[in-house]
Amino acid sequence: MTKKDAKELVELLKKSYPDATCSLDFETPFQLVVAVMLSAQCTDERVNKTTPELFARCKTIEDFANIDINELEKIIHPCGFYKNKAKNIKLCAKQVLEKFNGEVPHTMKELTSLAGVGRKSANVIMLEVFGIAEGIAVDTHAKRISNLTGLSNKKEPEKIEQDLIKIFPKDTLKDINHLFVWHGRNTCIARHPKCDECAINKFCKYYKTLRK
Repeated sequence: MTKKDAKELVELLKKSYPDATCSLDFETPFQLVVAVMLSAQCTDERVNKTTPELFARCKTIEDFANIDINELEKIIHPCGFYKNKAKNIKLCAKQVLEKFNGEVPHTMKELTSLAGVGRKSANVIMLEVFGIAEGIAVDTHAKRISNLTGLSNKKEPEKIEQDLIKIFPKDTLKDINHLFVWHGRNTCIARHPKCDECAINKFCKYYKTLRK
């Protein structure tokens, strides 16, 4: 795929999903950090049903740092992997308070130094909170779309991200994060992709094999 094709792919997806935005509900930077942690191996819909109670209980970063671990585990239990997530949330809150004066940092290096925050999560936080599109958050949707279209044949998220950064113009990175998620949920569905309805099927290697 050429850079020109990549730009057209983004434009086609933007026409299909003009309202594509972050699906996680949050009001403060640290609330998004927590929501992103909870979204690991969990749907955004489930996270958004869980966070109202959590955010009502923990109104400040200090509250997250000081909440009893058992109480926190009970609240976030529906999101799965609750013990590990609870541990990371509390530790992350303490790190933000102690190392960054209570302010969520905005660089990749600083964000990924926090407990429970990997590169994918950092990309989401940087984009949604600070408007910085340094990379692409490669989740299951981005991975699937990238592999099927031939944008990348890699399996590891970080390697896929590097392939995408090479092909997509920098000014489209902020859109790709949202568009791939929406396309993956609505059209390029894992078990039952709607290939004939897909706005970008002309770029898709998988679709071309179906038509042979």
